[in-house]
Amino acid sequence: MTDSPTKPWFVYLVRAANGALYCGISDDAQRRFAEHRRGRGARFFHSSPAVALVYVEPCASKGDALRREHAIKQLRKSAKEALVSAADPVLLNDPVIA
Repeated sequence: MTDSPTKPWFVYLVRAANGALYCGISDDAQRRFAEHRRGRGARFFHSSPAVALVYVEPCASKGDALRREHAIKQLRKSAKEALVSAADPVLLNDPVIA
């Protein structure tokens, strides 16, 4: 199965109530964040609920998103916080427009 060239994929960071950052990918970051808030999906949020979508980065394909997710997960927390500080507020509010 191949990715459609027009289907956007996103890497996103969600902040948990305890301050931790969770990195994931989705074709709809806002929907996925809402699922995390409802307790669906990642077990990461069982101990501390999702409170904010803090970073969204568009990717050309699902494969690119997976590679970028892996790279972000390898970063130290300080580097992840730098990404959050530089986040585009437009993408945070409506990542589908990217």
